[in-house]
Amino acid sequence: MQRSSTALFVFSILIGSVALTGCDQVTEQSQAAAPKAVPVGVITLKKQSLTLRQELPGRISAFQIAEIRPQVSGIVQSRLFTEGSQVEKGQALYQINPATFEANLAASEAAVARAEASIASSKAKASRYSELLKIKAVSQQDYDEADAAYKQAKAELLTAQAQLQTSKINLEYSHVSSPISGQISKSNVTVGALVSANQATSLATVTQLDPIYIDLTQSSSELTKLKKAIVSGDLSVDSTSQTDVELTMEDGSLYSHKGTLQFSEVTVDPSTGSVTLRAKFPNPEKLLLPGMYARASIVEGVKKDAILVPQRGVSRNSKGEPTAMVVSKNNTVESRVLKTDRTIGSNWLVTDGVMEGDKLIVEGLQKIRPGAPVSPSEVQTAKAQ
Repeated sequence: MQRSSTALFVFSILIGSVALTGCDQVTEQSQAAAPKAVPVGVITLKKQSLTLRQELPGRISAFQIAEIRPQVSGIVQSRLFTEGSQVEKGQALYQINPATFEANLAASEAAVARAEASIASSKAKASRYSELLKIKAVSQQDYDEADAAYKQAKAELLTAQAQLQTSKINLEYSHVSSPISGQISKSNVTVGALVSANQATSLATVTQLDPIYIDLTQSSSELTKLKKAIVSGDLSVDSTSQTDVELTMEDGSLYSHKGTLQFSEVTVDPSTGSVTLRAKFPNPEKLLLPGMYARASIVEGVKKDAILVPQRGVSRNSKGEPTAMVVSKNNTVESRVLKTDRTIGSNWLVTDGVMEGDKLIVEGLQKIRPGAPVSPSEVQTAKAQ
């Protein structure tokens, strides 16, 4: 009987131990089922005023180009410039043998003198016949012939004067001068060469390099999008700053002078689907040369309610869409699909998906998933700009 009591007591102790062990395991499982809040670094998004710029490719072209051609025929007597030098407007470049033109000028002057003498004689005769006609001393036919001779003499004088003017112009054209100021190329002819008026081959080329143009290309779709944004009010336009253009040279350096936007073509190139914009830049150092490739940054307008999101806080989903993790009101992770416009430095300009006041997670992203509880703390060093 005593052994039965002892056995019952031991069995009771074992049952209690098993029950206590089961309670401890349930408690531990309950604690494991409640995940801990993961500490993450966030930044609070804010709207800001942002000047939007667009970088466009382009080619540099000369401000003015003049191909020098002779306007009279003759033998080149001398070259009056140094190849590759700077020449001024009106400066003589070539001298064509002027002997023939000087002789023609002298003949034209003689023709004018002869016409002036003839007109004096015919005028006096017509005047006398006019008075004699009044007293019937000459016939009407004689007067008409004298008057016609006077009018013919005046016409011959006008013709002689025109020929004299032509001779002066031809003599002047024997001095081939530059129509613009600029840098001249090598000479395509030598002294002694025979040239003809308005020939196809130029004698030389003068190029004005200061100021200088850059012709930029912008796709028609981007231009249409920009115009719609301005019309809708998403972008405000400052007419002063919108004409400012900054240039990046072929080696990646920023050109020291700012340019101004001159005009935009009103037609689209059907082969490329682009529109040409022309900007003018000062070029006193002659660093920019025609044909060089460059990239120019132009001002599109000012977006007053822009939201910038750091690129490190944006990833891509399986569809390739940009996404970001934000902290919801109950401190859980919420995934947002974003609509981005462009990159601004190290940030994305976001047009949809987040709003002002949202807490964007930028640190601890690898430790979280949507719906997970988090403990957010503001990242002071990370700014949206």
